[in-house]
Amino acid sequence: MPSDLPLRCAACAARDMALCDGLDETALAALHQIGRRRRLRAGQAFGWFGDRASSCANLISGVLKVSRVEADGGIQIVGLLYPGDFVGTLFADRSADTIAALSEADLCVYPRRALEEMLVRHPAAGRLLLRRTLATLGEVRRWMPMLARARADAQVAALLLDMARRCAADGEDMFRLPLSRGAMAEALGLVVETVSRHMTAFQQDGLIALSGLRGVRLIDRTRLAIIAG
Repeated sequence: MPSDLPLRCAACAARDMALCDGLDETALAALHQIGRRRRLRAGQAFGWFGDRASSCANLISGVLKVSRVEADGGIQIVGLLYPGDFVGTLFADRSADTIAALSEADLCVYPRRALEEMLVRHPAAGRLLLRRTLATLGEVRRWMPMLARARADAQVAALLLDMARRCAADGEDMFRLPLSRGAMAEALGLVVETVSRHMTAFQQDGLIALSGLRGVRLIDRTRLAIIAG
């Protein structure tokens, strides 16, 4: 890494997952020049549907929800973004979705036009971003089948498995929930009491073990997957 980059870049928890991973020193320095750190409170929006798409970002920590306006005017959460995911859309003047924080979130934000120009100057970075964007899109597409589940216990089980896949270290069953019970309920369109009831039931049935406010260990992934459908 170039010596003139700040320590926050070297210590970034998402660097190995985000756009920065794989960039050469020249491209990384160019990316750093246009980037700035931004924090979002839970509930605060990164961008609103239909607004001018002025910024993109790498998500460093926290979880964001991607919402879409349906034909009947209703709001539907269509995906979750986790650390390392790319936020926003390039080469589009208007935001196609509303993106807001489900938890406190930390982002590295880039002006969209400046990022587009940087990618033209550094084609390898553009190819890397394309792969990253397609990967993020693939993750978002996992969300719709999860919401389509009719039973609340299936939704909660599916969300637990999804968070474990994204947040647990490779080969580990223990991880820290990135969302509170309330945020999980918001993401699934449930009430917090329903989420808490099913989490407690999963623990009593020996499927998971809870530790403190956010610690969870998946004991029986197979049975959780059966419940999730």
